[in-house]
Amino acid sequence: MRTVIAITGASGSNFAVNFITKCPSEKFLVVSKWGRRVVHEELGLKFEELESMVDNSYSDSDLASPFASGSNHFDSLVIVPCSISTLNKIASGISDTLITRMAQVALKERRKLVIALRETPLDSITLENALKLSQAGAIIAPVSPGLYLEETSIVDLADTFSDKLLSLVGVHKENGWKNEDI
Repeated sequence: MRTVIAITGASGSNFAVNFITKCPSEKFLVVSKWGRRVVHEELGLKFEELESMVDNSYSDSDLASPFASGSNHFDSLVIVPCSISTLNKIASGISDTLITRMAQVALKERRKLVIALRETPLDSITLENALKLSQAGAIIAPVSPGLYLEETSIVDLADTFSDKLLSLVGVHKENGWKNEDI
């Protein structure tokens, strides 16, 4: 399975890094200019450190990247965290970066597109655009980790959310909420 992971400039880099480390498939990474800055500000990580966690990475400005074309297969694109700006561009059909172009490819090719929206509150335009993307086949998964497994740290919350994202792209854990009682 090929998973492309995109990081935009929304806060919540720890969720992206956690997902990268837990994702068992062949992984590719694209980080926007602002995503790089936020990852560094929030976690102190440099882009090179993220690159070491994946099979390959591409510049967000590289519209000649293999994944900018529907001819080059990937199974899923997970944008985590996804900024409001990125979601609104995708919903409007704007493909001015590799991240937004890959999202258009995922939609047109009917591949999994998971948008982990991180910002709040949401305005009416963003809510309408999220609905539009959902109707087009994207999965809108706001960064909203569960609290039912007695999470006690931000790492626990990121683990729970990463497990949800993994499930959405087809990687299932054996244990779930109160699964041991079934």
